[in-house]
Amino acid sequence: MIADIHITEKSFGDKTLMRDVKFSVDDGEKVGVVGRNGVGKSTLFSILAGTDTDYTGEVIFRRGITVASTAQEHHGLGDQTVPSYILAGLPEYASLKKIIDEYPETMGDNMRKIEEYTQALERFDQKGFYQIEEKIGRELDNFQLSGCGERPLGSLSGGQKRLVEIVKIMHSGAHLALIDEPTNHMDYVAKQQFIDWMSSQPRQAMLIITHDRDVLGRVDRIIELKDGQAVSYRGNYDAYLKQNAQATAAGMNNFEQVEKRMTNLRQKVLDYQRLKEKSRNPGTIQKFKRLENEARAELAELSEMDKPTFWIDKQSAGRLDYKSAERYGKFKARNIRLSMKDTASRSQHVLVRVEDAAVGVGERILFEGVNIDLREGEAVELRGRNGAGKTTLIRMLLASGGVARPSRKHLFPQAGAPPIDSAGALGAPLPERQSLQKKSLTSQLEYTQNKSELSYAPDKSIHSPILYSGNLFLDPQVWVGVYEQEIDERYLADPLEAAIEKLYLSRDLPISDTKIRQLLADYLFTEADRMTPLARLSGGQKARFQIIAMLANDPQLLILDEPTNHLDLPSIEELEMALAKYSGAILYVSHDNYFRQAIGGEVVQIGAA
Repeated sequence: MIADIHITEKSFGDKTLMRDVKFSVDDGEKVGVVGRNGVGKSTLFSILAGTDTDYTGEVIFRRGITVASTAQEHHGLGDQTVPSYILAGLPEYASLKKIIDEYPETMGDNMRKIEEYTQALERFDQKGFYQIEEKIGRELDNFQLSGCGERPLGSLSGGQKRLVEIVKIMHSGAHLALIDEPTNHMDYVAKQQFIDWMSSQPRQAMLIITHDRDVLGRVDRIIELKDGQAVSYRGNYDAYLKQNAQATAAGMNNFEQVEKRMTNLRQKVLDYQRLKEKSRNPGTIQKFKRLENEARAELAELSEMDKPTFWIDKQSAGRLDYKSAERYGKFKARNIRLSMKDTASRSQHVLVRVEDAAVGVGERILFEGVNIDLREGEAVELRGRNGAGKTTLIRMLLASGGVARPSRKHLFPQAGAPPIDSAGALGAPLPERQSLQKKSLTSQLEYTQNKSELSYAPDKSIHSPILYSGNLFLDPQVWVGVYEQEIDERYLADPLEAAIEKLYLSRDLPISDTKIRQLLADYLFTEADRMTPLARLSGGQKARFQIIAMLANDPQLLILDEPTNHLDLPSIEELEMALAKYSGAILYVSHDNYFRQAIGGEVVQIGAA
């Protein structure tokens, strides 16, 4: 055992986040950490990393144990480059490098310094530091960060910084690595490389916050944070689902017995009151008074118990016996509720068509030979590495508002147009929607190129994309809902309630206080969340706001960009089930293999596989 954790209480204000969280970590163990959004997973990591000391309990590490964690903030790093930041996290590297670089100029005949220099050379070689910069370069290439090697860390996007943190962890040599949502910004190639690396480190223990089921399928154990405690499940994701179903069924039975006991105690209180009032014997009155007080005390104690969180995955729930299934229907935890068109209105109307399209930016060809035929009731997956042009194709389709044909000129206005809410453009009928889309696309594409796909080509200047050959068609009469990973920055300072109102008004959609309250309830936001600025919400909460935005105008076409990032497991499953019944068309990008299998559809490769 390398770590023993027992957190008796961790609170934020009057909200108790953890109580009696207790678990240990063994040498070399790979542990997935899961839980509903907001249960305290990142807070737990802050405690283990030593950056949060405001809790009661103790965290004990075996003597000599080193811990490395993925940083959430990167303030005060100045112009530190990516390689120097990674190398700074390597034990001994800086001190050995200093001796090797400086001693030849200063040691002269000093035997002590000569000995230190010789030992430093040997140790540097033993640690593999002579090849370390080359290895770091290869790993940056694997994660498509080759153009970022000499850039200041502060100039990178949030997703790129997260990938740099993974590379830093890979070279840390720590006995215990704390890794927070490692695959959220990885494509399918990079994710597999991370999983292979994780599985190839037999001596390094890892705690990994993730709801990526591909990663959870390769861990040794899963710890779930729920109801303020930590529940441990031996085995991988499939084993977790089976054990969770069994434990939840037993827990629901126990909770039902508690409810029955409370009902019985309430009746006893009434009975003892009635018997006490009827009696004329002082001794008997005292007896019934004592029994009434005992029943009231037990009832009060049971009433203080919080209802446990009960969740079972869909497949396991379908295998429950009749009584357990009945209890689950009664006691299951609230989940997000998505309102979508169902299969009753499904047709075969063509919504999106791409014919032999070739698209480039400046002189760079992103992809060519792409064909899509997407009809109502169907799904198409855009498959490709980060930077291949998936998001560029989506934005060009949205901007076309009908048919786009080849041109050597830019299809869209140059940069400088005032930003317009892309969601608002999609929520307007033609011809207003076409006009709004074309006005807004340049700013959207600049954002995409800076923050996402095209940021991996730093030597390229920013240009609008060009359709070199082929045709693009998006039915101009269709209502489109778009799920994007980044929230429009103009909403970030607004409290959640005001942001929802602004969102609906920007699309000329009716909105009321009642509607806002219903949306907040449907998407599991609390009263405290209502007045919280979007910028301060968690990743999972922001993802739920994006789903609200996507579905606001009852769309016939959904465009999804990595929708499972930041969502917890129950929310992912709810999204998958809603999409399976959706009557419209779905165009999506996802590197979640479970999600891809659930949604299905034709796979269209963008760029090299």
